[in-house]
Amino acid sequence: MGQLNGKVAIITGGNRGIGKGIAKGFAAEGASLTIAARDAALLTQTAEELRNRGAKVLAVPTDVTDEEQIIALFEKAMNEYNRLDILVNNAGAFDGGPIDELSTEAWDKVIGVNLRAPFLCSREAMRIMKAQGEGGRIINIGSISAHRVRPNSAPYSSSKFGIWGLTQVTALEGRPHGITASCLQPGNTFVERVQNRPQPPSEPMMDVDGLAQAAVLMATLPPNMNMLEATVLPVEQLYIGRG
Repeated sequence: MGQLNGKVAIITGGNRGIGKGIAKGFAAEGASLTIAARDAALLTQTAEELRNRGAKVLAVPTDVTDEEQIIALFEKAMNEYNRLDILVNNAGAFDGGPIDELSTEAWDKVIGVNLRAPFLCSREAMRIMKAQGEGGRIINIGSISAHRVRPNSAPYSSSKFGIWGLTQVTALEGRPHGITASCLQPGNTFVERVQNRPQPPSEPMMDVDGLAQAAVLMATLPPNMNMLEATVLPVEQLYIGRG
C-alpha cells in the first residue's frame, strides 16, 4: 500500500470497466486521480465511489476524439494538482464487420478513439512531463488483438496494432527524459459490455480488478525499470494460433 503516494494520474475511460478498475487500483496505492469519460453522470458516480474509498479525484467529462477537450482535460488536471506522473490511455471503442461491408464511419470512429486519442493525450503528457523534469509513465491499454486477430475486426485490430507502435515510439522518445511507455494487452475481460449481453460469455473471462493489478505493477516499478509490454489473459483463453 502507498506505492503511489504523491503521484498524480490521468485515466481516460475511467468511469467503467478496465479504466475504473485501474483507477481503484491506483487509488488504493495512494495516487491522486483525474478520470475522464464522455458519460458525465457515470463519471460523477465513479468519482464519488472512489472518494468514498479515500481517494482524491477530479472528474472531467471529455470526448477524447475532440482535440480541444483533451487539451482542456490536461489543463484542468494541472490546475488541480500542478503535476502529472502517470497517464493511462484506456478509453476504447469497438466496431467491425466484413471489410467489404465496413463503413468509413465505423472505421473512423474506432481509429479516432483507440489510436488518435492516445496520440493526443500522450502528446500533452509528454509536454508536461518533459517540463517537470522528473520523468513519468504512460500506460496504453492495447489488446491481444494487436498480435492475434479475429475476422470482422479490422478497425479494432488495426487500432491495437497501432497503439503498440505508438507505445514503442513513445518509449524511445521518452527515454532521455526518464519517461516510460508501456502497453498492457488484455485478453477477455468481464467488463460491462460483456455483462450486459443477453447470453453469458462462451469464452473464459478474467475480472477487471485482477487485470488492474498488472497496470499497478507497471506504474509502481522502480524509475529505472519499464515493463514495455504485458499480455494478460485468462489461463484457458484461446490465444496462440487463434483465428
